[in-house]
Amino acid sequence: MVSRSFDGEYIARTIEKLGFVAVRGSSSRGGAAALLGLKSQLEQGNLVAFTIDGPRGPKYVAKPGPVLLARATALPMVAFYVALSDAWVLNTWDAMAIPKPFSKALVRFSAKIQVPGNAESDAQMMEFHRRLQAALERVTRFAEEHVARVGTAEFPIHKR
Repeated sequence: MVSRSFDGEYIARTIEKLGFVAVRGSSSRGGAAALLGLKSQLEQGNLVAFTIDGPRGPKYVAKPGPVLLARATALPMVAFYVALSDAWVLNTWDAMAIPKPFSKALVRFSAKIQVPGNAESDAQMMEFHRRLQAALERVTRFAEEHVARVGTAEFPIHKR
C-alpha cells in the first residue's frame, strides 16, 4: 500500500519497476479502497505490505489496517524492519533513510500473528493491534542493535 501523496508517487514508481503492484491509498486518504485492493492481491496469491505507520505517523506506531486485512483474509500478519549500517537520513517526519554505498542492511521478521475471522469486539481487535505493535518494536530493536555485525560469522552475508 502506497500513499496517494506526492511522495507516494515516487515510491509507487520504484516498487512497480521492481515488479510489484502499487495499491494506492493510506489511513488518511483512500484507505478502504486500498484495503480492498490489497485483499484482491492476496486472493490472487500475491504478498502485500504496508508502511505500518501510515503517511503521517507517528513514526513506528502501527495503524489498524493490517489487523483488519488479516481478519478479513484469515492470513497472518508479520512485522518487519530493515536497519542500515550507514545511511543518509532525511529531515522528514519519519526520518526516511537512504542507504549509502556499501552500507549493510539487516532485515528482521517477526513471528506470524493470526487474527481470527470472528475477532469482532473492539477489545479483541485492540489486542491484535497491540501484538502487532509489540512485534514491530521487537524486530526494530533487534535489527538496529545487530546491523553493525552484518558480514560477521554471526550474521554472514548471503549473496543470491
